[in-house]
Amino acid sequence: MPAVATTERLRLSRALLIVVAGSALGLGWNAFSGHGFALGSNVYVKPGDELIEAPAARQRLEKGALMLDARMLFAYEAEHIPGALPLPEDDFEKHFALLEPKLRSSLDVIVYCAGFGCEAAHIVTRKLKQRGVPAVILNEGWPAWTDAGYPTKTGPQP
Repeated sequence: MPAVATTERLRLSRALLIVVAGSALGLGWNAFSGHGFALGSNVYVKPGDELIEAPAARQRLEKGALMLDARMLFAYEAEHIPGALPLPEDDFEKHFALLEPKLRSSLDVIVYCAGFGCEAAHIVTRKLKQRGVPAVILNEGWPAWTDAGYPTKTGPQP
């Protein structure tokens, strides 16, 4: 076997060993340091956040729950859950003021956003709770609703 091929294999083996060792050390630190994060779970979920799945959200909506869309207004108008009202995280104060009477009279509030990796529903839910309005989060948000084949609506009206 030529010396060049052996040297190249040795370099690849060392590189692979470095990657494996680095990954193992990183995962070990994450698991045992007390400063890591839960792998396989949504890092946006904080203590006090309550998540519900799409079938439960649909049942609650059918029983009169108030659904809030935390995505940007253009996304809401493009397509949203029928009956949902826009409460975009990026313009929370303005929309909260408009919806406050309805929010204060609702006993069941569900907030959704663009899905896994979207923090808007979590932020809106926490802001609502700070103002005395309890709310839950639709787990996986908009994609969970549409993947379940539930109805959607377009336009600015709920």
